[in-house]
Amino acid sequence: MIEFTSARERHLWIWTLVVVSAIYSTLGLARTLSAFLGESGLGEGLFIIACFLVLAAVVIQGLKLPPGVPEIGIYLGIVAAYLLIFVRMSIPTERSHLIEYGVVALFIYEALKERARQGRRVPFVAVLAVLATGLIGVIDECIQLLLPSRVFDYRDILFNGLAAVMAVITSASLGWVRRLNK
Repeated sequence: MIEFTSARERHLWIWTLVVVSAIYSTLGLARTLSAFLGESGLGEGLFIIACFLVLAAVVIQGLKLPPGVPEIGIYLGIVAAYLLIFVRMSIPTERSHLIEYGVVALFIYEALKERARQGRRVPFVAVLAVLATGLIGVIDECIQLLLPSRVFDYRDILFNGLAAVMAVITSASLGWVRRLNK
């Protein structure tokens, strides 16, 4: 049985499970949903809304205190980096990997940080969060091997890993700047 160190850690792992379940459960529907969103013209709008929701989650998670000038600079840099990557990614499904796996990585990273804060030994929290998220992405691609309408694509694994690295670096950078401002 899994022993959580706090209610917050338990909630973070539950949300991680919810997001991963949502990702895996839509594997068979992804192409149909993508085609529908593309034909209806809703795809780009929903993608932009999802990007802002992820950004809002990161900002809200980080706003325990009013941001100082360095934090605002970090926020603007993060927004610029994400926008540049989103603009360069021409295929909407590639963009969705950055959102989906960015959220997974944030939940895992925060859960591991909470576990460490509660006195448990968690070595290399950021690296462990990225590796765990990457493993979830590999499992995602392996499941697609079994689905007739999907294909295994190593590039998707790379996008999942990139999303994890970006999310964890974002969160760690904000935490670092906050600690410096205290």
